[in-house]
Amino acid sequence: MARKAKTVARKTKAAKTAKKTVKKAAPKSASKAKKIARRPYSKADIKELRAHSKARTPVEKIAKLTKRTVGSLRQKAMKLGIGLGHQR
Repeated sequence: MARKAKTVARKTKAAKTAKKTVKKAAPKSASKAKKIARRPYSKADIKELRAHSKARTPVEKIAKLTKRTVGSLRQKAMKLGIGLGHQR
C-alpha cells in the first residue's frame, strides 16, 4: 500500500509542475507574436522587378532596394514568369 501511495503522489506532483510550466510559457509566446503587414505589388513595383531581372541584379540587392523579402520577390517573379537568381 505504501508503494501505491508514493507513485500516486509522484504522478500528481509531476502533473502540477507540468501545469505550472504551461501557464508560464503561454504569455511569453503570445507577447512575441507579430502581425504580418503585406503590401500589394503596384504596377511600378512590377516594372522595377522586370528591369532588375533583365539587368541580372542579385535577389538580395533587389530585396534591400524594394524593402521586400527574398521569398516574396521570388514568388512574384514566378507568378509573372520571369527569372530571378538561379532560376535564369
